[in-house]
Amino acid sequence: MPEVSREDIIVRQGKDRLQVTGWSPISGDRSPLDLFVLIDDSARTSVSSQFGDLREFIYALPNTTSVGVGYMRNGTVQVAQDLTPDHRQAANALRIPLASPGAYGSPYLSLIDLMKRWPENSNRREVVMITDGIDRLHGSLHRHGPGPISPDASAASTVAQRTGTIIHSIYTPGVGWRGSNFWQITNGQSSMAKLADETGGESFFLGIREPVSFRPYLEGLQSSLDNRYRLEFNAVPGKKPGLQYVKLTTEVAGIELDSANSVWVAAR
Repeated sequence: MPEVSREDIIVRQGKDRLQVTGWSPISGDRSPLDLFVLIDDSARTSVSSQFGDLREFIYALPNTTSVGVGYMRNGTVQVAQDLTPDHRQAANALRIPLASPGAYGSPYLSLIDLMKRWPENSNRREVVMITDGIDRLHGSLHRHGPGPISPDASAASTVAQRTGTIIHSIYTPGVGWRGSNFWQITNGQSSMAKLADETGGESFFLGIREPVSFRPYLEGLQSSLDNRYRLEFNAVPGKKPGLQYVKLTTEVAGIELDSANSVWVAAR
């Protein structure tokens, strides 16, 4: 990958070009990372055939990465393994999903629940969600046409950007009529893509069928984790504290920048 310096990064907030004050690599051993793997309990039990690749992915993470494992059900996360630097212990916490969404089947409410309970520290935060993305609580009931993006996905995006949490997702089919309905699946994938795009993450799916292998997705995710940078700049505050939309670009050829759409800025 071409070298990218601080001077190569262009940050705009509206029409204003902001002063970039810092640009440094933070992947690997340079900065501690907390990574939670969340599996939807409404996923089909066949997803367990992907656990071999998922375990290999966890084993290969740097020693500075702490891994947690949880299951999304009833709008909450049932933590199977708290964040730990023992990657083998985290991988051993994987279990076959229950193939039931519970009473409140929204993966986005579960994600919000996790982010609100996340231990306070200075580590970076990232989440890998394995789900069909379908909001079974507040989502559309349309069987024969596209529905709106889940409102819970938008709420989760706001919390993630506020807390600096990067969200990735991997599609796997769920149970019930929703998990087999084209429009429900498409809407779920759109919601996951929105969440990943707005938080600076990756969303992996290929059509509506069950993936043959997670390996290509996990390799792509590993590549993303290996190319992390911390960007610092002077934002323009508003009258009230809140998220401010920013756009990142560079004139360096062959470089694509993925980042959260917004940053939290204090009031003036």
